[in-house]
Amino acid sequence: MTDNPCIICVAITGSVPTQRDNPAVPISIAEQIESTHAAFEAGASIAHVHVRNADQTPSSDPDKFAALQAGLEEHCPGMIVQMSTGGRSGAGAARGGMLPLCPDMASLTVGSNNFPSRVYENPPDLVDWLAEEMLKYNIKPEIEAFDLAHIFQAVKMQNDGRLKGPLHIQFVMGVKNAMPVDKAVFDFYVETVKRLAPDATWCGAGIGAGQILLNEWSIAAGGHTRTGLEDNVRLDKSRLAPSNAALVVRAAELCATYGRPVATWQQARDILQLPLGANRI
Repeated sequence: MTDNPCIICVAITGSVPTQRDNPAVPISIAEQIESTHAAFEAGASIAHVHVRNADQTPSSDPDKFAALQAGLEEHCPGMIVQMSTGGRSGAGAARGGMLPLCPDMASLTVGSNNFPSRVYENPPDLVDWLAEEMLKYNIKPEIEAFDLAHIFQAVKMQNDGRLKGPLHIQFVMGVKNAMPVDKAVFDFYVETVKRLAPDATWCGAGIGAGQILLNEWSIAAGGHTRTGLEDNVRLDKSRLAPSNAALVVRAAELCATYGRPVATWQQARDILQLPLGANRI
């Protein structure tokens, strides 16, 4: 598989973990830029980003996203910036308020599912609006598949023109009350994507202790993978992760184990069909 580079996505902060959980979680824009730069140098070629308020609560403020985007473009030139439209930091149209910034990518969840203490609501009209905005601003969606139905819905949306292909689908496993970390299900996800969308790329993301498993399963199966403090604040049961970069290094070591080169940002853009600057319209 030496001709099959693995894209490492780093999810640097998310909306949930705080510095009380792990002091390395970056909160301010400056902290996020510094943490992402170290992860970029360690091998990450996609930065999946959220923004926070000063009190560490999640935000959907487009100005904060703009400041983060500018810092990443300056300090991590070429890195793919992927903004979150997830529902923890806003509701309704606020979830897509940063899309006019024309990031390279944005997350898109095409259906609802349970989260630990609430329903993660993604009603069809909101999903369609977010998809329309991504088409308008030439943003490549990353489909966040929390359930098998989300894969089928994303393919349907591509087939009827609501999403531009080829798709990039991420399997999210290990969220409490959603899809658990299960190898047989993972294998079926891979098989289903290959059957329904043979030109699609895919990625695996595991939550908590499932992160290292999804890293290994994805790398071994020829896909791409996600790591970072958003999903997991620990190296193991007894040690907190000292940085996002440390989690990227761990994923890169697995790439070496399975004979997969870590994708450079240039290779990642080629694989995902994201020419540098092409999203700016």
